[in-house]
Amino acid sequence: MDNIKGHIITNSFLNTKKYTEHYEWLKASASKYSAGLEVLENADILCSYSSSWEEKLSSAIDGDSFILYWDKDIRLGRQLEALCRQRGILFFNSIETVAVCDDKSLTYQKLWEWNQGKEESLRIPLVPTITAPMTYSNIGYTDLNFLDKITEEFSFPIVVKECFGSFGMQVYLAENRRQLEEIVLKLGGTPHIYQKFIKESSGRDVRLQIVGGKVAAAMYRYSSNGDFRANVTTGAHTKPYKPSDSECMLAIKTAGILGLDFGSVDLLFPDNNGRAGIVCEVNSNAHFKSISDCTGVNVADKIIDYIISQVRLNRSSI
Repeated sequence: MDNIKGHIITNSFLNTKKYTEHYEWLKASASKYSAGLEVLENADILCSYSSSWEEKLSSAIDGDSFILYWDKDIRLGRQLEALCRQRGILFFNSIETVAVCDDKSLTYQKLWEWNQGKEESLRIPLVPTITAPMTYSNIGYTDLNFLDKITEEFSFPIVVKECFGSFGMQVYLAENRRQLEEIVLKLGGTPHIYQKFIKESSGRDVRLQIVGGKVAAAMYRYSSNGDFRANVTTGAHTKPYKPSDSECMLAIKTAGILGLDFGSVDLLFPDNNGRAGIVCEVNSNAHFKSISDCTGVNVADKIIDYIISQVRLNRSSI
């Protein structure tokens, strides 16, 4: 017997079925592979900088082969990953990857940095993006003149996205200057980005689920209610999608640059020729129920199978 076991770290305050069913799905998949997987919530272990608390945290993961970090508590993740490194416990995804993918501005910054010095054909195609200037939560934006630079760069409509957000719920479309100012004032000091509106991809995109450097599943998402977003939560529909070699290579390359062991890459359509080719967003803790329901691929099984393979590889190298 391999005697492989680990914990999935979850957020104590995201306990609706939309979240908990993914945890249970992953636990069931681990059971299929005769591996143990137990839930450990961030509020149960906390992030504390004391030797006594370090002992408690170490005790909580004693005997683990791996940690599946399904939260975005970055401070706790850094502490936990450091302890795992000391004890030879594998950690998925790396906390740096989780942090970069959680912040849309950092995702684009990382990919932009990778593009520097590369030939055009080797670069990751990105949606033209501008990060909002930093302000403070208690001040907000007292001067909106910087929006002149945004509107000089992008014509209306302009997409505005909060840096931290999921399911398309923190994404807005400004049709004119008045709407843009209203959105910005409403956001206050919330970090956000501005993006060029890709008309050809309005209301549609492709999501590719990456596991272990391979495309595990892909689906086409499309809105039929006029919404420019293609998120299932906002009412979009899905259907299985057969990605081209170039789409697969782009998604796998993007995931690799960001250090993803598994996650999703969303691609937009640059034209009406039928193939997606612009990176829109990347998710480290992507909800996989929709893509599993759509394609019939059990993504949880793919993730657990990959983790177990890495644990075995790690043991063989010791």
